[in-house]
Amino acid sequence: MSLDNIFNPKSVVVIGASEKPNSVGLALAQNTLKGRKRREIYFVNPFHKNILGHKSYSSILEIKKPVDLAVIAVPSKLVSHIIDECIQKRVKGVIIISAGFAELGKNGKQLQDNISDKLKKAKIPLIGPNCLGIISLSNNLNASFAPATPPQGSIAFISQSGAVIDSVIDMSLGKNYGFSNIISCGNEAGLTLNDFLEFEEKDKSTKVIIAYVEEIKDGRKFIKVAKRITKKKPIIIIKAGKTQAGQKAVQSHTGSLAGESEVYSAAFLQSGVIEVNSLEEMFDLAKALSWQPRIDNGVAVVTNGGGCGVLAVDYCQELGIHLSKISNRTLKKIDDSHLMNPAYSRKNPLDIIGDALSDRYQVAVESLLEQNDIKGLIIIQTFQLMTETKKDAKVIISAHRKFPSKAIVCSFLGGKMTQPGIDLLERNHIPNYPDVLRAVKSMKYLIKNKA
Repeated sequence: MSLDNIFNPKSVVVIGASEKPNSVGLALAQNTLKGRKRREIYFVNPFHKNILGHKSYSSILEIKKPVDLAVIAVPSKLVSHIIDECIQKRVKGVIIISAGFAELGKNGKQLQDNISDKLKKAKIPLIGPNCLGIISLSNNLNASFAPATPPQGSIAFISQSGAVIDSVIDMSLGKNYGFSNIISCGNEAGLTLNDFLEFEEKDKSTKVIIAYVEEIKDGRKFIKVAKRITKKKPIIIIKAGKTQAGQKAVQSHTGSLAGESEVYSAAFLQSGVIEVNSLEEMFDLAKALSWQPRIDNGVAVVTNGGGCGVLAVDYCQELGIHLSKISNRTLKKIDDSHLMNPAYSRKNPLDIIGDALSDRYQVAVESLLEQNDIKGLIIIQTFQLMTETKKDAKVIISAHRKFPSKAIVCSFLGGKMTQPGIDLLERNHIPNYPDVLRAVKSMKYLIKNKA
């Protein structure tokens, strides 16, 4: 089933559009209008003749032109009738924002099943109900009531919680990573997580898929689909409802059964999915995987702080990252520069001492990247009075351009005085982490075959 008419429709109707302040109908109207240069936008509300300066129809059947996507935000008791009209109009996709279905119990489940059956018979794909909507950045479509439109990038985010999406969007504003698509699954009465994964598999604007998951309805299909996709694109999942208390909370949230966490973890492992334990870890990895190349095992650490270098070595060993031996040839290049402090370490981790300026970083970074069996660098900068944080960042950016097939992750440690260098790195798609462990973990998942 093609989902192009949902993610890149030629026309969208918002049924339940409104001008009421702080309403879902107003947010949907405002967000869909952002893409009006790419498509026709229609509003349906029988109580208004105009909404935000645009004509409002009393029914979708009054719209004379074809409609690809219908976004529905009316009370649940009215949705079945609206669906009948959408089927009669021959829309090509439906998103039901409205809540009040399976998450409320037996009666809501019956109403949901009735609507789902109608759309299945009509062969019209459904997202929801009880969802936030979708955002397709590459197609300039915001069919959601999210509080803002996030930056465009190459991360697809699929979530079984709309509230998590809102928070993630807020987190992303002002950051240097962005999204290809954001999908709120809702109750999954029609399309499910597996369908969205298959869509993102084919989407050319998506490099990395991340997901917040409470329940997977068809585990066997998930394993088959995920195993195929992870050979081409990484999938990162955070699983909610691992404890008994969490499972009860999930059931009241989306009407789902969370299932045993051990079963899910085994399925993720079997299918090549990366399972994480926090949203922070999810985006740490997504940022690295969307910006940096996948590499073979063999990494070097460059640091101007010996203690941080020791931490990095410990973490690398714990996580199966091989630290390549620095060759005599590489050491000769470094020595021939006559820039190093005589006390520099001459081994991996390469400690270039706290008084290192950017020229010392340049020699160390480029010399190590020239060594064939060093496939990636973890670069640590601790802030000293003489540290040239922006110049260090420029050196690293230049080196990455010279060696684009090698992965670089940074840990510029500090605060206000370090931030200009961090901003420069991330604007140029070199990930930085404020903690050495987070940097090393991110490098771990850039490595295709760990020791």
